[in-house]
Amino acid sequence: MAVRAAVLPAVGSPLEITGIDLPDPGPGQVRVRLAAAGVCHSDLSLSNGTMRVPVPAVLGHEGAGTVVAVGEGVTHVAPGDGVVLNWAPSCGTCHACTLGEVWLCANALNGAADVYARTTEGTDLHPGLNVAAFAEETVVSAACVLPVPDGVPLTDAALLGCAVLTGYGAVHHSAQVRPGETVAVFGVGGVGLAALQAARIAGASKIVAVDVSAEKEELARAAGATDYVLASENTAREIRALTGKQGVDVAVECAGRAVSIRTAWDSTRRGGRTTVVGIGGKDQQVTFNALEIFHWGRTLTGCVYGNSNPAEDLPVLAGHVRAGRLDLDALVTERISLDGIPAAFENMLAGKGGRALVVF
Repeated sequence: MAVRAAVLPAVGSPLEITGIDLPDPGPGQVRVRLAAAGVCHSDLSLSNGTMRVPVPAVLGHEGAGTVVAVGEGVTHVAPGDGVVLNWAPSCGTCHACTLGEVWLCANALNGAADVYARTTEGTDLHPGLNVAAFAEETVVSAACVLPVPDGVPLTDAALLGCAVLTGYGAVHHSAQVRPGETVAVFGVGGVGLAALQAARIAGASKIVAVDVSAEKEELARAAGATDYVLASENTAREIRALTGKQGVDVAVECAGRAVSIRTAWDSTRRGGRTTVVGIGGKDQQVTFNALEIFHWGRTLTGCVYGNSNPAEDLPVLAGHVRAGRLDLDALVTERISLDGIPAAFENMLAGKGGRALVVF
């Protein structure tokens, strides 16, 4: 059956909105009709080669939809069920999984190398990060779908699959922000907006948002920021001035740029914690000297997928949504059609907006 999709023909090439032939689900597979898909900066990183992906590919890893059909052996979902796509399913048997660190599963992205569909001309296609959400419908492993929690609209649920899990997890799992602590979030995109809301939920006393765009201040404050700093060479100094010259307890870096990682570190107090969520290229080199590492006693950690376990965290996030503590709609700055994805990529390159949501 042919459906429309956004195809990446080669690394560095523009996306092509075209028809693809999608097969029926095989054993252990599920076919999903997409309701919505988030346009995440990681998709841009896949398209420009910052992250490697087999091509040609259908990108999109943050989505939700309705089950159309299931293959043999699939029992946890059925046709008609609403599901959230999980682009990094854990295998349960690798070393990381046995340690309970499912977000570091060594086999999570094995499916991205599979051929899951073909162009109408017969060219093999790969699912960008397992789930190929930039399409009207997709076929995925049963491990890549989780039931939509009660009380969460299907289109909003798409954001739970990456932006919210990552931003919330960075604050609650990686940085482990405690009530009364001060927090700075660098980068007010979809993940950054989720991190700001998570810091508010955690009870942070001061939440400083940092971005290169003055236009994002309103978004940031609506998400929970108490202060807004326009990124410059004086950013760390401005943040220290907002915190009694001490620096924040926690910095969450969502841009993946060497300068913002270094600035986030410099913005924390002595003994402070910096969590890096953003995905940067190999050319982004961050340097520290041995003396400052000793003297400041700070902690710098990486954070993959918010250090989250989707099966456990989705019900928790749904509880925050139902209670009004987490506003998923506030993360969406633009609702677009499938044809609008290339323009959304251009906006991300220009540093505009928070998170575009493709509504099918």
